[in-house]
Amino acid sequence: MFKRRTLAQLMAAAALAPASLAAQGRPPLSRIAFGSCADQAKPQPIWEAILAYRPELFIFCGDNVYGDFNTADAANLRRAYEMAENIPGYAKLRQSVDHLAVWDDHDSASMTAARSFPTRPSPRSCSSISGKSRRATSGVRARASMMCTLSGRPACACKSSCSTCAGSALHSRRLTNAARRERNAICPIPIPARPCWVPFSGSGSLDQLFKPAEIRLIVSSTQVLAEGHGWERWGNMPLERQKLIDTIRHSGAKGVVLLSGDRHVGALYRETPPSLYPLYEVTSSGLNMVYWAASEPGPNRVGSLYPSANFGVVDIDWWEYKLTLALRDEGGNTRRAITLGFDDLQVSRG
Repeated sequence: MFKRRTLAQLMAAAALAPASLAAQGRPPLSRIAFGSCADQAKPQPIWEAILAYRPELFIFCGDNVYGDFNTADAANLRRAYEMAENIPGYAKLRQSVDHLAVWDDHDSASMTAARSFPTRPSPRSCSSISGKSRRATSGVRARASMMCTLSGRPACACKSSCSTCAGSALHSRRLTNAARRERNAICPIPIPARPCWVPFSGSGSLDQLFKPAEIRLIVSSTQVLAEGHGWERWGNMPLERQKLIDTIRHSGAKGVVLLSGDRHVGALYRETPPSLYPLYEVTSSGLNMVYWAASEPGPNRVGSLYPSANFGVVDIDWWEYKLTLALRDEGGNTRRAITLGFDDLQVSRG
């Protein structure tokens, strides 16, 4: 059950293809579903489509419930998880499908929580929820790195409460898109007090980049590659974003794909950093929280936004050496998709 006492280690990393299966000649994990932004107080019919897809793993990408709170006992958050446990489709998935999750703002503290928020998770306690997960020490063909992006978020780059770059301004609803873009261009967060991801010895999420694998999924509760808007994204923390990309490059890891949530719209993104193969990101949001009137520039977006309830899928065809990244609607229909050859991600066919 999704309760604090069951939360696993910070930034848990899971091997997605157990050695025991490989030894028996059984196929590796190939069907992964994911999503974010599920308000427990609203209907969630999308779980039926997710279950019909028959995922071998489901990844919760943050805002798994909406339990904003400002009291030390986190009573509202506890109630939110209790309500979620009584949603039939939600409960059935947790009982029958391996799953992993990361926190975002609505399911760990309060919206726009910055480092100064008194009851938000600390870097050592901010955890990924892991009800059941596939793990192995060898024979791994795919790995997932779960990143908590809340624990190190600076309260304000100017080290004071300013209206330009305070943590709360990162997600202010009082600004127009144009104003957000202008604000971010003038005052992105230049020197974070702590990294957005915190690699701890032996369990750091990005340590997985240095371990053998063919496909690597990096899961972030906020968008990594997305440009052209002023909502929360790694582009608001440019040094941290660059550090992440540099780590991917330095590790020599191939087959990296980014999964994210948070935005209440779904979209696909592509960017090719210098001296690196193209990086692709799938943002799936929300499971029942959507902004149907969304409209924003997307200089590195692949196709248009999908502003309706959706879940994301990663289909890996190990025999045809390709994978498909897609967004599906409440009926399970594919609405946005892109198919990549392993060669596109510099994954060896050997």
